[in-house]
This record gives sequence, C-alpha cells and structure tokens, in this order.
Amino acid sequence: MALSPQWLDELKSRITLSTLIQRDVKLQRAGREWKACCPFHNEATPSFYVNDQKGFYHCFGCQAHGSAIDWMIEQRGLQFIDAVKELAAEAGMDVPAPDPRAAERAEKRASLHDVMEAAQNWFVARLASDEGVGARQYLERRGLSQRMIEHFGFGYAPDDKTSLKKALSQFDETMLVEAGLLIEVEDKIPYSRFRGRVMLPIQDARARVIAFGGRILEDRDGVAKYLNSPDTPLFDKGRNLYNLHRAGPASRKSERVIAVEGYMDVVALAQAGFEDAVAPMGTALTEHQVELLWRMADKPVLCFDGDAAGKRAAMRAASRTLPLLRPGYSLQIVQLPAGLDPDDLIKQQGAEAMEQLLGNTKSLLDLIWEHEKDAQPLNSPEDKAGLKARLMDHVDTIEHPDIKSLYRRELLDRYGAFAFPPKEFKRGGFQRGAAFGRPQIERASPEVVGQLRRAAGGAFRDQLTQAVLHGFLRYPREIHRHADALLSLSKSDKRLAETVDFLLDNAQALEAGRELPISPSKVLPPPPDKARFSFLSEGSDPGVAREELAEAVSLLVEKPAIDAAIAAATKRFDTDPEGAFAEQQRLRKRKLEIETRLGHMARKRAAAQAEANLSPGESVSTAGEQETD
Repeated sequence: MALSPQWLDELKSRITLSTLIQRDVKLQRAGREWKACCPFHNEATPSFYVNDQKGFYHCFGCQAHGSAIDWMIEQRGLQFIDAVKELAAEAGMDVPAPDPRAAERAEKRASLHDVMEAAQNWFVARLASDEGVGARQYLERRGLSQRMIEHFGFGYAPDDKTSLKKALSQFDETMLVEAGLLIEVEDKIPYSRFRGRVMLPIQDARARVIAFGGRILEDRDGVAKYLNSPDTPLFDKGRNLYNLHRAGPASRKSERVIAVEGYMDVVALAQAGFEDAVAPMGTALTEHQVELLWRMADKPVLCFDGDAAGKRAAMRAASRTLPLLRPGYSLQIVQLPAGLDPDDLIKQQGAEAMEQLLGNTKSLLDLIWEHEKDAQPLNSPEDKAGLKARLMDHVDTIEHPDIKSLYRRELLDRYGAFAFPPKEFKRGGFQRGAAFGRPQIERASPEVVGQLRRAAGGAFRDQLTQAVLHGFLRYPREIHRHADALLSLSKSDKRLAETVDFLLDNAQALEAGRELPISPSKVLPPPPDKARFSFLSEGSDPGVAREELAEAVSLLVEKPAIDAAIAAATKRFDTDPEGAFAEQQRLRKRKLEIETRLGHMARKRAAAQAEANLSPGESVSTAGEQETD
C-alpha cells in the first residue's frame, strides 16, 4: 500500500489531536496548548503537552513525541496500517487502494481470520459438549472459575484427526492448512494438528484470533505438554505476545506490565487479580516482544520460574535486551522461589505473596552481576579474570554510549569490590616492619599527620585532589575500587567531572598499558610536588602506596561528608533526639576509624623514612613506647 507523505499530512491535518488524546487522558488548557501528566511515565506534575496547531504531542520528562498516528501506535498498541485506517475512517478519507498483489494478500488474511474465528467457536462448543467432560474436569483441577474459562475463551479439541476438517467444511482444505489447523504430509490426507487438548485462542492487538495453544489433559512421555500454532500469514510467534489486547488497557491503569513464561501463568495471574500479564509463546523473549512491552511500560517486569530453566530464560531475555537499551527503558526481574511457577505460588501463599515479589524486583544489571558471579567457581586469579571478561562481554553488546559507559562503570566497581576487598586494619601499633625484620615504629610522625590533615582541607586541598587523581593514574587498578568516591568528588567540584569520567572510562586501558584516545595531560590537572605524597614517589612499596592512596581518598571525600552529616544530625536533636544521637554516634565511630587509619598511614611513612636514613648496623629502639588505644 503506497501512502504518500502528502496523503499522510492531509490525514493528520484533519484530526484534532487534543480530541483524540482526551479519549484516554484528561487534558487541561494551557494557553494555546493542552497539558496533562504524561501517560507514558509516572509523574506528579504535568510535563506532557499537546499542540493542535503543530499537530504533535511532547513530554518534557520522558521525551515521548509524536503525531496522531504515533499516538494510535504507542497508546492503543496498533500496527501502523491499522492506525492509519482508523484515523482515515474518522477523518472521512479513503485509504489509497493497494497494489493487486497486496490486495490479494490482504484478502487472504481476511479469509484466514474467518477460518480462525470459526475454529474458535467450534472449540468452545466442544468444551461444553459431552466430548469436553475430561477437559472441563482438567480446568476444574487447575482451579479455574467459569468466569475465567469464558473470559479467556477456553475450548477443547477432540482426540480425532478429521472432526475439525468436517466441522469447517465450508472452508477450502488448503486454507485450513495455511491457518495451521491441519497438518499436510506428502501422500497423506491432511489431519488435525490439535487433538485431545484444552485449547486457548491467541489474539492480536485488535482481539482477532490469529493462532491457538493447546495443553494435553494428562502428561504422557513422548507427548509435548504444550503445542502452539506454527507461523502463518496471521501469526509470527516472535512478534506477538499472548494476552496483549487485554494487558494493554490494564497496564495503563497499573502502570506496569508483567511478562511470564507461559499462557497458563497469565490465566492464573488474571484470576488472582493481576490482569496486566503477557507471555511469549514457546520461545525466548525476542527484540520485537521487548519493544511491545516497552509500549506498555518503561520497565516491564519479567517473572520467571525459580528453577534453572527460569534463570536461563531470564539471562536470554537480558542478552536480547542489552543492545536495545535506551534512556529510561530497561527491564525489572522477579525470580520465583525454586520449584514454583506463578500458579503454584498464588495457590500456596496467596496473591499477597505475588504482590510482594513484584514490589521487590532486581534490575537488569543486578541480574547480570549475580548470574555471572555464580556461573563458575571463583577460586583463582584466572577464575576472577574470567568473571571480569564475561561481564565486559555483556557491556560490549550495549549500543547506547552513555548506558554502556554506566554499565561498565557499575559492573567494574562491583567486580573491584569483590576481587580486591579492602584490607582490615587492626587498632594498635603498626606491626608491618616487625613482621619482615624491619624497625618497628610505634608512634606516628606529627609532621606527616599534620601535613595530610592540612591537605585534606584548607589551602592544600587542591594539592591533595591533584595528588589523588595522579595516584589513580599511577595505580589504575584502584580506580574502580574507589568509583563512588570519584563520582562524589566530581559532584562536589564540577571542574573535575571530565577528569573523573576519563579515569573511569579508561581504567582498563591504563591497567593494560594500551594507547589512549586522549592524553591524560589534557584532562588531568598538573601533578603536585611528588615529595609531599609518598604514593606518587618513585620506588615506593606498591602495596603501601595503594593503602596510602586509599587513605588520601577517604580524607578528601569521606571525612568532609561525615563532618557535614554529623552537623545535620546535631540539628535534628530537637525533633528526633534518639535518632539523631544514634546517627551521630555511628558517624563519629566512622570518623574515628578514618583517623585511626590515618595514623597507620603516617606510621608507615615514618617507618620508610627512618629505614632510608639508617646507616648499616643501626636499629630503631621502640622499647617502652607501646601505643595504647
């Protein structure tokens, strides 16, 4: 069908967009425009505007934008040509005639719709007949009410190879084959595909029957439990979702859509009051199905069984979705308890348990991290390196540059915290020198302590900042261990945002010694005096230097934040004395830990200086100078 831009522009000009949208959304006049809370995302104040003169709607919150045709596609769930036909009928315009071959295909599809509707009526009648006793008993054992049976259009296909063909004799046999109702085998008479099964109609967005799903009454070895229609001119299982036509309107009320594994899960959820559920049909969730879900909700909830197969299905869905991610659109994941599907959970624990699970979802990023961390043993450095490689393989599939960068940053941060956990510092004297036969220094150097404390605030803070940034350049493996601190630093000083982004995005290249797309000197401030900060000095012990760098980060970022939080807690004493006191105690304890770690850091620096100044045969006596806490 050839629809010229001129014809489409004429169609849009005849439609009053605000009138069309007001059928679904309550609009308020705002000057020459109309406004409302956006129907595409949750918001408290209106940011969705409709301009009749220009013929488009726009949301300043989620950036939804489009014309009357876009509205019919996004809000009503119609295909493009169906949206055009409905608007043309309303505008009194004739849709241009298709070419002969397209007209022939459209006529065939219309005829197949008639076939499928007739088959559905026959299946429903068989369920109510004497032939359907066993099927009715099966549905009763599943706990389905008569209302649900009628609502979803359950039927029954008798265990007979020819009864359907006889019942639909008004249609040509080739049409029954093309509709997927009969199986045609060479040199044999076509016979019924569905036999001895409870039947469910699969419908499109306009509630037209396009396929069927059948479930056997009793599980038998060698017989598929579920059987779906094959792909036909009406049905593409990768481009449709079961229950889409019912879940669409329900999701606009609940502001949520739930994707489950099978259509019986959808029925069980609907009976429990969850009417916004859909299901793929025998395949992993496809890219087209993800887009269909995003038309209904920005973050659809994928609800999978708690067994190994359910976990694999969740990861397949994640892998399909990662390349499609765009700002504001993702997935939420719910994994049921092991051995339970939605029907089992609701029967055993009630709808409240299901609601609680739906309110406690995990993110797509959480799913990837947990799956890969648990996928293989992590007992050796090689195992841990494999975890990092698998995580980065997922990140590399993301096409949106900002989302890719944020996923890489977050996953590497989690990996760093797992692979390089912070060392514990015991309170008391520093013992490292004694353990290796070196001089043991029990008292902190006042000069070093004072120097670092002055650097953490006041005139030397900029020098400490410069030292920390160049310290990360020197020890790039530490970057993602301190990602939160770096991001906090960039928020407190916008001038450092570019520098922080450079370090986080290029940590791997720095660690591997690869050539960078931009020189560090172009984004990092000039280095301070290296003699002032031991972790920048050549020849310093790498382990000690990394620990001192960590202390410098704490002094630069965490200590000022704790001081501010203590001050805020103090102000709350009048209104919440118990809570404010508890918060103050917790913060002061954390501040003391930082101060203690600073003392360790100073002692290490003093020890190194003392060793460097000793002549051969000399030692430092520490008797009688044991530090107490």
